[in-house]
Amino acid sequence: MPILWLVIILGIVEGLTEYLPVSSTGHLILATELMGFDAEDWAVFNVAIQPGAILAVVILYWNTFWGVLKGLFERSKHAMDFTRNLIVAFLPAVILGVLLGDWLDLLLANAVVVAWALIIGGIAILIIEKWANPPARPDIPEDQIGGAVATLGFKRSLLIGIVQCLAMIPGVSRSGATIMGAMALGVDRRTAAEFSFFLAVPTLTGATAYQLFRERENLIADDMGWIVLGAFVSFIVAYVVVKAFIAIVTRYGFAPFAWYRIVVGAAALVWLGAI
Repeated sequence: MPILWLVIILGIVEGLTEYLPVSSTGHLILATELMGFDAEDWAVFNVAIQPGAILAVVILYWNTFWGVLKGLFERSKHAMDFTRNLIVAFLPAVILGVLLGDWLDLLLANAVVVAWALIIGGIAILIIEKWANPPARPDIPEDQIGGAVATLGFKRSLLIGIVQCLAMIPGVSRSGATIMGAMALGVDRRTAAEFSFFLAVPTLTGATAYQLFRERENLIADDMGWIVLGAFVSFIVAYVVVKAFIAIVTRYGFAPFAWYRIVVGAAALVWLGAI
């Protein structure tokens, strides 16, 4: 397969899966292997194209981010609470990412780990969906800075951030971990999903910058061209997916994604000859 088509397909996969609770990293690894390429050789690329998906959320929620930014200059309590919640939830991933970087690199090339994580994560989503019984969305004025995310509080934000660290295992899903963690802590579905979107901005930006810095001596001009193309494709796809995601989970919940994870994980194990 020509590299061009691989880059486009990986960009589509990244955009489709980054904000769904199905693991973008896991799907990128499986897609790379399925198309006959070594996932380890494309691990940096798969992280480096994430800015496209990040930009999609920034544009879709521009009014929220702009409102928070202005609110910080005006010393708005809601803006400061929103920012604090994101920072507190972001820090655990930073600390563990630096400490466990080399070990995580080994997992990023292990498709079997991805398959099992997809299955186990799917089962976990079904359990949480059944027993968490998330409340109705808080009655908050539409023009309140930061919306419901600003009301989560320090402790709950920190716990969600700790749960997010499970996503360092490929196949677990960053969005899945944060959304399910938030629901288990009594957050409604929509607020949990939106917090996951907002938290993705610093988390994915930090992960991308860290990986590119580590690999700076190995990157060449051709690599950056492919990365820009992959990021552009992921932006277009993620923009469409994020707009539809809230409506889907509000109506159907997360069970469809859980069953999808289980089916894909089981199929991958069979394909890999692991069972």
